[in-house]
Amino acid sequence: MSSKPSVIIFGGLNTCSRALASLLVPIDGEPLVSHLRIVDKYSVSPPTTYLGAEFPKVLNKPNVEYRQANLQIPTTVTSCFDPPDGQEPYSYVFDLTGEIQWDRTEQLVGADQIQINTTFNVARLLGLEAAQRKVKAYVRLTHPFYECKEKSKPSDPKAVKADGVHGVWWHETARMLGSIENLNAVILRTAMVYGPYVNYGMVISFITVAATYGYAKEPMKALWGPGIHATHTVHVDDVAGALFACAEWIARVGREQAFADAGEDLICLGDKKKLKEHHTNGLERLCDPAETIRMPAFNLEDSSDSTMTSLGNTFTSVFGTTFEYYNVLVNQMAKFKLEDMVEDINESHVSRWTEMITSSTPPVLNSPYSAYMDLYALKKHIITFPSAKISEVVGYQLRKPVITKELVQEIVDKARAEGNWPNCPPRSS
Repeated sequence: MSSKPSVIIFGGLNTCSRALASLLVPIDGEPLVSHLRIVDKYSVSPPTTYLGAEFPKVLNKPNVEYRQANLQIPTTVTSCFDPPDGQEPYSYVFDLTGEIQWDRTEQLVGADQIQINTTFNVARLLGLEAAQRKVKAYVRLTHPFYECKEKSKPSDPKAVKADGVHGVWWHETARMLGSIENLNAVILRTAMVYGPYVNYGMVISFITVAATYGYAKEPMKALWGPGIHATHTVHVDDVAGALFACAEWIARVGREQAFADAGEDLICLGDKKKLKEHHTNGLERLCDPAETIRMPAFNLEDSSDSTMTSLGNTFTSVFGTTFEYYNVLVNQMAKFKLEDMVEDINESHVSRWTEMITSSTPPVLNSPYSAYMDLYALKKHIITFPSAKISEVVGYQLRKPVITKELVQEIVDKARAEGNWPNCPPRSS
């Protein structure tokens, strides 16, 4: 029997599972696991989603297996837990599944059903199967789909609310997993994720837009004014490191001790009447909105204590420009008519980015990065996830404690090296 765990990563190929896989089975160095299976809906050969330059090398490792699968099918989920012949049963499960795209859920009729099918039900199938298999650790990644108060604890029911339809169902998914008996589950909630090959979320969008202002030799302007506007971040390497640390921790201490040391009360944050209807109509494993679910949970953010202003200053410095805000009149208009301003705001960003990638030497043919900021990205978000507990209880120490100009430059340099970031001088005056 190997002393190293056998691991499955479900989902997240478009978010953090590539970084986690690279930690567990590094390109150079000793693997942390005996066997790694990665399961997602995407094809990797040929790729139907962005993979980055390094992940394909991980897939070539002899103890790594990739399986393309539809995790909405119960029998498929069951078969994914069956280890290869001669391999020990899987002991750690990382659940990175769920729909993250705002425009897939917020602006469509039936938005709740999309999240139920792709986020809630998938995690339900995985959690139930993991409990039946008696896995030692089940770690679920939750993105910052909460609206926080400045300097507040997201675990405090009075301090947060779910951010839209996806916020409601990602939170209800966590509550559902906490209600599964004998599941050694841990929730890891992150701040805004950034890092090399991360092409989702608001940070990379912010960086890409900053590049267009540097190209145009103009100061970058943002909405909402220079208030505190906490916009906290975490490097993808720390997300990977914390996921594995949480798995190691609960596998070591066990479910009962994990609840004692890190249990948090998760109350319903959505429309209780609407969720009660889903509950009454038999949505399997949905918790009663009146019920409080307790489970181990941790927050993860770096030590930057970033604000919109500090991030803007860091990002624009990479591209040789500056950061400032629109005037009061524009900000007032945005408060009431932001939906009507989205296309106008994006017109210059997108046209400049298009000009940059087409004039690049060599040209960028199919970049996974975009300068388009959708309505969700343009809205004001307060994201603050105090994370002292994961250090105190789990012992995890940040690898990238502060977001710096050098770390942002590394993102750009690696994207450029793989041919996905324009290589062009600023526009001529």
